[in-house]
Amino acid sequence: MLSRVGETLYWVARYVERAENVARLINVNNMLMLDLPKGVCTGWEPLIDIIGARQAYQDKHADYTEQKALRYLLVGSDNGSSILNSIIYARESARTIRDVMPRDVWEEINSLYYYVKDNQKEGLAKRGRFTYLKKIIESAHQIFGALDATINHDHGFTFIRFGSLIERADMTSRILDIRSETLITSDEAKPYENIQWISLLRSLSAYQMYRQEMGVRVQRADVLEFVMHSEVFPRSILFCLIELKTLISPLPNSTDIINLIEAVIKQLKAEDVRALKNGHLHNYMDQIQIELAGIHNALAQTYFLKPPE
Repeated sequence: MLSRVGETLYWVARYVERAENVARLINVNNMLMLDLPKGVCTGWEPLIDIIGARQAYQDKHADYTEQKALRYLLVGSDNGSSILNSIIYARESARTIRDVMPRDVWEEINSLYYYVKDNQKEGLAKRGRFTYLKKIIESAHQIFGALDATINHDHGFTFIRFGSLIERADMTSRILDIRSETLITSDEAKPYENIQWISLLRSLSAYQMYRQEMGVRVQRADVLEFVMHSEVFPRSILFCLIELKTLISPLPNSTDIINLIEAVIKQLKAEDVRALKNGHLHNYMDQIQIELAGIHNALAQTYFLKPPE
């Protein structure tokens, strides 16, 4: 397989995964604001932090009002991680490899692009927002489902899965970092602390699986343990890392990447994540994100960044 094709498949998966993650974040934040009393919720600022765009946002916006933040997250042309831009990047990437991309997948990506672009007013309005975001999430699931069912499970599929999982692990670490850091702990908000941790789980579509694995009670230590250490929940950091190792192992010249992943897995398993509080959790999540970036860089240098002939 040409390195260009493998890299393009990798990024198609990352962009689609990113669009789905941002859609879910917006949806859950919207529900959290309805569940918490006025003046208690942290608003939309944490979502800008989760996608790592605080400085870029502040360069052009003076505040974090719902309309400004929502437009930036949904369709902001100046936001590389907006849902619309993520789908545009996925569509343009997929277009360049249509000869290896199953037709059903291309059509679904193309349809999602037009839906997001043509119905953005629905997403910005309170009444149509839930339906708009639900459609984006369902379309992302259909794209990944169609890829799993219709594309050859060769090296190209490995890069698709790798891209999706590394994006997923990165987003999980960002949600844990920002959501736990911005948790409202005032006396007024104390009765609603449980709701905030449930919101974090729902941001990862993890609430039901958490209850199956950890029990009905939702508390900080158990949430951290589940979201970081679960080996069976597909959005936990450890699960994603184990899958990344399994995926890359059959590929040639993968020894250095495997060693990197194994080192992160070993460190993560040894960490008492239940005890991580305040700045310690933030610093640890920063380190996880740096190590994920290192895995990405190693993958690119090994398989994508081929010197010109």
